[in-house]
Amino acid sequence: MSFTDDTPRPRRKPSLTPMIDVVFLLLVFFMLASRFGVDQVLPLPLASGGQGYEGPPRLVDVLPEGVKVNGVTIPASELAAKIESLTAKPQDTIILRGAEGAKLQRVVDVAGQLRAAGHSNLVLVE
Repeated sequence: MSFTDDTPRPRRKPSLTPMIDVVFLLLVFFMLASRFGVDQVLPLPLASGGQGYEGPPRLVDVLPEGVKVNGVTIPASELAAKIESLTAKPQDTIILRGAEGAKLQRVVDVAGQLRAAGHSNLVLVE
């Protein structure tokens, strides 16, 4: 009785488990290493004691659905014109204050609207 190597062996199917493990590890790695949003720095100084303030009051209260300038509710489209009438030059200080319930994005949008109108000295207070 002799054993010959002429008999075909059945092919083994490769195991997919290690490949699936590697794919999941790569997926987790790239999810943890990626940045989902772009961070942006807001150029708004926070108010601190001792800063000088000149001219008429320029307090902009940012409400959840509108804005108030010096306590008077105005449409958001008229904000730049109203502030323009209260400032002598674009570098005059404008104080922004977020009202109760106003989202931070709303404050950022109002600050962007004022910056687009040329006002460069915005101060954010609580």
